[in-house]
Amino acid sequence: MRVAIVHYHLQNGGVTRIICHLQKALGDRGLKTVALTGKPPAVQVHGPWRVVPGLQYEADRPAITAVELAAQMRAEASAALGGPPDLWHVHNHSLGKSLVLPVALRQLAEEGEHLLLQIHDFAEDGRPANYQAMRARMAASRGTSLSRLLYPQAGHLHYAVLNSRDYRYLRDAGLDAEHLHSLPNPVELGQIDEDKPTRAELPSLWLYPTRAIRRKNLGEFLLWSILAPEDALFAVTSGPENPLEQPRYQRWKRVATELALPVHFEMVRPDRYSFVELLRLADVAVTTSVAEGFGMAFLEPWTVNTPVCGRDLPEITTGFALEGLVQPWGYRRLEVPMDWLGRERVVQAAADGLQRNWAAYGRCPSGGDLQRVLEAWILEDRVDFGRLDEPLQEAVLRRLVRSRAQAALLDPASLPATDALRLPLARNRHVLQSRYTLGRYGEAVEAVYRQVADSTVTPLDNLDGEVLLDHFLAPERLALLRVD
Repeated sequence: MRVAIVHYHLQNGGVTRIICHLQKALGDRGLKTVALTGKPPAVQVHGPWRVVPGLQYEADRPAITAVELAAQMRAEASAALGGPPDLWHVHNHSLGKSLVLPVALRQLAEEGEHLLLQIHDFAEDGRPANYQAMRARMAASRGTSLSRLLYPQAGHLHYAVLNSRDYRYLRDAGLDAEHLHSLPNPVELGQIDEDKPTRAELPSLWLYPTRAIRRKNLGEFLLWSILAPEDALFAVTSGPENPLEQPRYQRWKRVATELALPVHFEMVRPDRYSFVELLRLADVAVTTSVAEGFGMAFLEPWTVNTPVCGRDLPEITTGFALEGLVQPWGYRRLEVPMDWLGRERVVQAAADGLQRNWAAYGRCPSGGDLQRVLEAWILEDRVDFGRLDEPLQEAVLRRLVRSRAQAALLDPASLPATDALRLPLARNRHVLQSRYTLGRYGEAVEAVYRQVADSTVTPLDNLDGEVLLDHFLAPERLALLRVD
């Protein structure tokens, strides 16, 4: 089988890691692949690749029509594979990073090419600028026209997703189960020594293994550093790469310094530690994220005998639990007394956030939407810390630093003992080593490929993208850290 894998780039990032795993796993199974990318890779890849400049992000790509891009993709894929691909495996085509790629893919589909469209992230989910650009420039501001381009549907088109939430949303948008596949990511950190390394220079280490972008909810991680035992050190592996993320991130760094919090930033550096080394050194891996596409932070640490705790995301973690993974300590809400902030201030923030979020997608809230937000945010006169924006979160942190005793009014009010977190280590490692291996991933992907390649070519229709937008903009899902 010949497979063309398509992505905008092969730079550092989650999708790139999956493509590298994909090529290795499929190569081990004897499938012939080529990765088509907009520019030369910045990481070591495990298979052939070809550059198609028209695949670059919108701001970087050369001027090119959809017809020209489709032709270039065909030519490069066929040259690398020794013949036309049996199918195309395309990653994140609908994210809004390119305004020409979705049109080129629809043309390939109309010409009978078999496609597997794997969606890791949705423009409808917290990326309004991308969505606005696509709707305005690709579809003349008409949602139905955009659905036709972003979400084509036919017998020979299949979709893949990472979690049960996205699976459910696409089904609701009109995609039948026969053409929709769940492809959870493999968990692969490379060859790891079994013994933990020593770290004489580090006390008890609570590590957030993340790139600290806004949705990772860094303020909540700083809150836990206030409540931790005196000998605990908190650390974040990496800062954001996106310049737009820097102002808020730098503000949190200044707050941590001003409040004398035991938090270190950007611990992964050539002169300090690698990501894997730091993960192995940690006593506990913490996650406080309010939104994830797959949730690798819930899985990777267990493979190096580091337990995980923090904010639970049922949209993501339910699938892990069904596979047998045990999360020993987690919370779905971090309750803060409303009178710490003032009800009027919280309600106003919710109303402003709802209005801005919907307006960014060309919609207006209706009468009952704010009430739905508040019912999700506030329970028994306490508000979930993770729903708040940075100024409100900072006010809570400053209050706790002034009066540590008030932490008793939070729920949860303290971190768990590390010994209790380690109880499911053996079980969770077994689950990961049996269900999330590279070999099993390759087997699952090949099975999906066989279905795609054997599918009957039929005329194109499309899913209802407005249904997807309805789901992602549901007032109950509003978190201000996802609103610009």
